[in-house]
Amino acid sequence: MSGRDPFCQPRRSRSGAGLTLVFVGVLVAGAATGSLPGHERGSAASAHRGVPVPSAPVGPPAPGSAPDSSTPDSAAASAHRSSSPVSPSEQVARAAAEAMAVGKSPVEAAEHAVSRSGDRWGAVYSPGDYEEFQDALDGRYTGVGLWARRARDGRIDVTEVQTGSPAADAGIRAGDRLRSVDGEKVDGRPVTDVVSLLRGDADDAPAGTSVTLGLQRGSHTWTRTLRRARLSTDSVSVRRLSDGTTVIKITAFTKGAGDKVRTAVRGAPARSGIVLDLRGNSGGLVTEAVTTASAFLDGGLVATYDVDGSQRALHAEPGGDTTRPLVALVDGGTMSAAELLTGALKDRGRALVVGSRTFGKGSVQMPTRLPDGSVAELTVGHYRTPAGRSVDGHGITPDLDAGTDPMSRARTVLTGLGDPS
Repeated sequence: MSGRDPFCQPRRSRSGAGLTLVFVGVLVAGAATGSLPGHERGSAASAHRGVPVPSAPVGPPAPGSAPDSSTPDSAAASAHRSSSPVSPSEQVARAAAEAMAVGKSPVEAAEHAVSRSGDRWGAVYSPGDYEEFQDALDGRYTGVGLWARRARDGRIDVTEVQTGSPAADAGIRAGDRLRSVDGEKVDGRPVTDVVSLLRGDADDAPAGTSVTLGLQRGSHTWTRTLRRARLSTDSVSVRRLSDGTTVIKITAFTKGAGDKVRTAVRGAPARSGIVLDLRGNSGGLVTEAVTTASAFLDGGLVATYDVDGSQRALHAEPGGDTTRPLVALVDGGTMSAAELLTGALKDRGRALVVGSRTFGKGSVQMPTRLPDGSVAELTVGHYRTPAGRSVDGHGITPDLDAGTDPMSRARTVLTGLGDPS
């Protein structure tokens, strides 16, 4: 499995335990998040993975909340709420508060509660992790500036190196093999684990801290110590093929990505086709994914989602380009908000999807601030495509397989869609 710019989930906690969904990129502290319009960066509740979630649960008041004293049934309502089951997020918050009251670590208590919940996507973030996570959504991150993937034989290969990054300055090139990180061998390990080793902990491994890589190029092996740095990246790139086809590559839905896509669509040659390359895109701000959908749709439904049983819907803005031939290129690293976009374009008949089955992350997480400033998140719901299909655990099956040359396959499909170039 491969990908780049890990915007699916930041490092999971001080201990680094549990599943971390940074799919491949060694590059950033990113996370797939979503926020509803009006919920801005800076609030712990305004950043969420995968699907937009408001700053407090929608629907009925939370169990135990104070009733409105002006209503005659307030006492009965209060009794009903107090007897309602405590939500998993409240259980985690209570565990953290109780631990802190007796001088124990609230983070460890929260991690234990998350682990017991059985929530596949549950996570606890230290204050530093969470701040870095939010920075990543603005395209800023701490890292060494390389992308990697795990080959079928288990080896970890560098797929790209960012210009001007510590990795580039050290002479690391795409195609090099990553053998170890700080002395720990990485062959056969999930790329998520490798990412955690490379990035360290946000509180203990800020910019300027060192990480030693064991590398191989052909038969030559060597080690190199790099210093992590504050870097930035543009998650949207545009290139035009010789035949006029426009390729728009989105590595993550960071702030402003949707507007960049719309600008690229408007600037594409008249009547030419577009390949929307979402391979390795592990998520981002859902509002940006919806804005991207708006570049190709004339309004209408993008996705539905639920939060604790309360149903909501996301709609595209009117005025998008609905006539250009469009192919969405996906793979197993296409996740979360990128799957939400893919599902919308596929179900609405706006694009043919080429590639391999996407990852299958369609769940909604709600963040809860803990007493020490850490943040815990647990799953509270799931989203569905316009046709009502669940993505979580299933992914999206493309219309056509990518074959051995995905971009060439996409170009052929564009021709069949009527691309006159």
